[in-house]
Amino acid sequence: MRFQDAARDARAVVYAGIQADPLVARAATLLAGATTAERLLARAAMNGERTEPDAWRRMFPTLFGEAASGEPRGHAELVLAASLEVAGRGEASRSQFRGAIVEELTARLLAARTGADAPVRRERRVLFDGVRAEIHPYDVTLESNTRPEVYDCKWGARGINADVLNQLDDARSHAADEDVNLRAAIVVLDVRRSCELRLDRSTANHAHTRLVALESLDELRETRP
Repeated sequence: MRFQDAARDARAVVYAGIQADPLVARAATLLAGATTAERLLARAAMNGERTEPDAWRRMFPTLFGEAASGEPRGHAELVLAASLEVAGRGEASRSQFRGAIVEELTARLLAARTGADAPVRRERRVLFDGVRAEIHPYDVTLESNTRPEVYDCKWGARGINADVLNQLDDARSHAADEDVNLRAAIVVLDVRRSCELRLDRSTANHAHTRLVALESLDELRETRP
């Protein structure tokens, strides 16, 4: 088993511009240090249905206090400001920004618990001897020599589909054939219940695919057992 950079096609070049936008890094940094409630706020606000900060302050009173306006109230205010900036990018760009933020957040949380011998990389394929390579690269990879991990990242539960699940399971299975314990997981910035409902309806193989939902994102920081 080995890792390889994904091909730099036109889509990848355009998306790389989104990934390099300072807003992606700023939002991911804020979400990496956020509470579950703040991450719920970010997910809701980034959908772009409401752009008035005071409306969100009223909907999340435990984060902002009873007042609907006034001086900034710390980390939650920063999360809200970045989220509304994403929401304001327009419908087409907003979708790409949200996806890039989930990927960057995943990479940062993984990097927080890895060492120099286990680099975290982006847009990589996994190759196996005698097996046709998948065209679709993995969003984030942790390339440990002993405990490698591959992650596909989604903004919401609706992004979970059979192609993604089958690819993750195939990679795990092919790695096992080479006596490699590959962890395959899907990271979704959505509540676990919605993700589990989506998985329950899928006929794709996913019994051994780990789900990391919004409530459990901090598990990515934990060293793999």
